[in-house]
Amino acid sequence: EISMDIKKTYSISELAKEFDVTTRSVRFYEDQGLLHPTRRGQTRIFSSKDRVRLKLILRGKRMGFSLAETKELFDLWDETLSGNEKQLLLMLDTLARKRAQLEQQKNDIAQAEMEMDT
Repeated sequence: EISMDIKKTYSISELAKEFDVTTRSVRFYEDQGLLHPTRRGQTRIFSSKDRVRLKLILRGKRMGFSLAETKELFDLWDETLSGNEKQLLLMLDTLARKRAQLEQQKNDIAQAEMEMDT
């Protein structure tokens, strides 16, 4: 069953509908090098990998990642898959820094809420 999911392909409109974004947004992410559909004539064919990447792009945006940061993580992940341990460590460091930044923002918000309550 998993192998069927891996081979499944998606049209731009299917992805846009599933993730509640416009087809223009999906094309923008492609233009930024974040998604890599194949082409059949003028039609874009997105893979399961592209679907997962779109999900991660949107989750990253909600968490405060810029598209450049997301692309860097994707590039590091692709490098890691080719066996580059140094890239894996760099990716983990990048994620740890982002986590610390988000923790600080959370603390700042909590502090502001306490100050407003007094």
